[in-house]
Amino acid sequence: MGDESFEFTPDMALEEPQAGPSWQRGNWPLVGGDAEDDWTQGLDPTVLKAEVAKAAAKGGAAVDQASIDQAADDAFRVMTLIRTYRVRGHLAADLDPLGLNQRKLPADLTPEYHGFTGAAQDRKVYVGGTLGLQWATVREIVQILRANYCGKVGLEYMHISDVEERRFLQERMEGANKEIEFTPEGKKAILAAVVRGEQYEKFLGKKYVGTKRFGLDGGESMIPALEAVIKYGGQLGVKEIVYGMAHRGRLNVLANVLAKPYKVIFHEFSGGTANPEDVGGSGDVKYHLGTSADREFDGVKVHMSLMPNPSHLETVDPVVLGKVRAYQVIADDIGDDVGPNAKHNQVLPVLIHGDAAFAGQGIIWECFGLSGVKGYNTGGCLHFIINNQIGFTTSPQFARNSPYPSDVAKGVQAPILHVNGDDPAAVTFACKLAIDYRQTFKRDIVIDMWCYRRFGHNEGDEPGFTQPLMYAKIRQHPPVSKIYSDKLKAEGVIDDAFLGQTEDAFTAHLEEQFEAAKTYKANRADWFAGQWSGFHKPADPETARRNVDTKVEPKLFESLGRVLTTIPEGLTVHKTLARVLAAKEEMFKSGEGFDWATAEALAFGSLVSEGYGVRLSGQDCGRGTFSQRHAVWTDQTDEHKYTPLTTLPHGRFEVLDSTLSEYGVLGFEYGYASADPKTMVLWEGQFGDFANGAQIIIDQYIASAESKWLRANGLVLLLPHGYEGQGPEHSSARLERYLQLCAQDNIQVCNITSPANYFHVLRRQMRRSFRKPLVIMTPKSLLRHPLAKSAASEFLDGEFKRILSDPNPSADAETKKVILCSGKVFYDLLEARNAAEITDTQIIRIEQLYPFPGEPLAQRLSKMPNLEEVVWCQEEPKNNGSWFFVESLVEEAAIEAGVSAPRPRYAGRSASASPATGLAKRHTAEQAALVADALHLSVRSELRRKQKA
Repeated sequence: MGDESFEFTPDMALEEPQAGPSWQRGNWPLVGGDAEDDWTQGLDPTVLKAEVAKAAAKGGAAVDQASIDQAADDAFRVMTLIRTYRVRGHLAADLDPLGLNQRKLPADLTPEYHGFTGAAQDRKVYVGGTLGLQWATVREIVQILRANYCGKVGLEYMHISDVEERRFLQERMEGANKEIEFTPEGKKAILAAVVRGEQYEKFLGKKYVGTKRFGLDGGESMIPALEAVIKYGGQLGVKEIVYGMAHRGRLNVLANVLAKPYKVIFHEFSGGTANPEDVGGSGDVKYHLGTSADREFDGVKVHMSLMPNPSHLETVDPVVLGKVRAYQVIADDIGDDVGPNAKHNQVLPVLIHGDAAFAGQGIIWECFGLSGVKGYNTGGCLHFIINNQIGFTTSPQFARNSPYPSDVAKGVQAPILHVNGDDPAAVTFACKLAIDYRQTFKRDIVIDMWCYRRFGHNEGDEPGFTQPLMYAKIRQHPPVSKIYSDKLKAEGVIDDAFLGQTEDAFTAHLEEQFEAAKTYKANRADWFAGQWSGFHKPADPETARRNVDTKVEPKLFESLGRVLTTIPEGLTVHKTLARVLAAKEEMFKSGEGFDWATAEALAFGSLVSEGYGVRLSGQDCGRGTFSQRHAVWTDQTDEHKYTPLTTLPHGRFEVLDSTLSEYGVLGFEYGYASADPKTMVLWEGQFGDFANGAQIIIDQYIASAESKWLRANGLVLLLPHGYEGQGPEHSSARLERYLQLCAQDNIQVCNITSPANYFHVLRRQMRRSFRKPLVIMTPKSLLRHPLAKSAASEFLDGEFKRILSDPNPSADAETKKVILCSGKVFYDLLEARNAAEITDTQIIRIEQLYPFPGEPLAQRLSKMPNLEEVVWCQEEPKNNGSWFFVESLVEEAAIEAGVSAPRPRYAGRSASASPATGLAKRHTAEQAALVADALHLSVRSELRRKQKA
């Protein structure tokens, strides 16, 4: 009925009417979303009435004025009803398999609320193509809307501002014939996947009684749904999927989605290991391990990898995103990164969460905050929440104050598909829609699968202690396979024997794999495949301490000097930057006075010129926290950017001012470095102490991932550190925490004092054939210290020096005292010693604290036959800094050197609860005292000298 070709156009939308009782604003309120979604919003009632009259006349209906007025009024009110379903229909969706979450139909979803009572519900209303209809009764419209929005899938999307995204979702959800439908073969495949998930958990429960596995029992619909992501993603251009996931269901996903052989998993359950002793490592529990595999659907192959992760489950999220970003860069799958010309087609991140973690962990929001941000964008992540409706022993009402765990996703306008986990076809449909949306719009999307856990938090847990009513219901609740197979039998898709035959066949296969596991021998773990080909583990611990050739050729050095000092035509730089560049130009002319920032730029530029990538990320990295770096120049007239090092050939350079995040961004950069060993990935803390916010990444990944999971990584941490009286958080990078993590050559920790040595350690990081994380205590005041300079010759020759000798030492035979130190305090000691004209004391810098340079230190000390005292001097309080770490190592080196009094003496601040004072006078007094103590000077005279200086 009506004119099927009629369509409203934007030019018909006039000013919002202000007069007339039938058209008051309150009678057709905006309920959310954008006016463009509804053909009634903002439309002049006169125009609407004319169109209703036209449509009614063509349909043969009465066209008297009263009928036209009534039809127009009906049209406005029914569109408000439709909009309300779009906004709030999910609140009436059938989501809870257990029926414990009683959801009453909100009043505003009833036709009566919108003025349609009694016979009015059977009156035909003009809807102008909405829901695929021109004219329909209100009763028909409500029936369609409830089927679309209040069934087993509830869609939240009207918070999205983009009209095309909303229309995309509406087209796939709305209409009279939008039931979730699969072919008979597709339905059988979904049921078979559910059976694999269920029987696998049952098999593990029987064979390994009492063993923790964090089973998927109750959420098995996830298995066919994730397979749908692979199948339909592959059809839409996805070539690689990187997963990060929770404990719950991890072993099931490993086996039934990523195709890890069952016999390998059974072998591990029986006490075997995927990490043989001959490759080292501590190993980890089964439900932390990752894997990689290929799956093929309809001739399209997709490579998949599941990242290993610790029990801090959501920490893996930024790691996955960083790894995906690296893969996209390697595959040239970035395009313009953000905007209409972005790509992000080939590599897909999939993050699988628990409901309580998704709602409760701040890292979720930090990761959402990275989505769509240039330099961190991955083109959208598919988030899948296994909503058990409980977190360990905590019910949702005590864990959050929002109706869904997924509500945080609204902050980035991600659509959310809530779905009943007892309907595997609905869950599979949700994932199919999700991958379609992601590939179309390159944005995050969330599937919130409501399910339950059939057992407790783990299989040895007793959930009845805290949720007796829920678990009484669960004990009576049929499994997903039973519910879905009954539905398929009623449809005539399968017969009575299908379910039993499928279960028996799969169980028999598991028995065969169980027997095969008894003779299974784990292959030597391959750390170094794919992008890591050509790298290896150091052959012996001493290899990790050795240097490689890190000098640069004069021709490259001169070329980099021109790049770093030439202002291109058309760029107006800040007057202060112009002076900085002029000073740099003078450095290259004279060959003297190279400062920290220039040394860093030379290291980056030389690596890029040699074909390496360099990625520097952190808060305010482009300019540098201390206005020292100036890696990015901003035009003072129009603010366009110029980054000199991006003009170099061969490699890729990017410097990124990150979001105000430490935890999320450091995890992202760790993930990036794990995927691309040929790019130097650096994360810079605005101040070193801010890395505390990312301590989980440091502890669980940077320090221990190689030992736990056999995963090498070359991430560099730049942590500003040094005591200048700026207060607790602006002084200390908590050096002691990194040293406490050091063992088995897992990481490198440096506190460097020379620009040239900084240059060489950065180049060494990339030019060696292995990768280890590198933590550098970078300076603040030394960035411009007149003594912290290097000559050009030090870049054109030499290598990284783990220890630096005194620049003007006493003769070895006359040396009675050696002061060992690390970092900025060296210059305080040097100036005080020289001012006091002390001639029997040498000051030696330990530039690399771990792996500790014990052998070269012993060799240096052995050349001093009359050495009587060894002092360790540090700025940090005694309970902080290096003292407790180096004390025994220094003593061992002194004993090896034959020093008569090998035990080192401590000179530094007293133990303190706060890392540093924020009072300038107190800081100056403390600094003078520790220097005087180290040199046996008068504290008062040293303080006077400092004040005079």
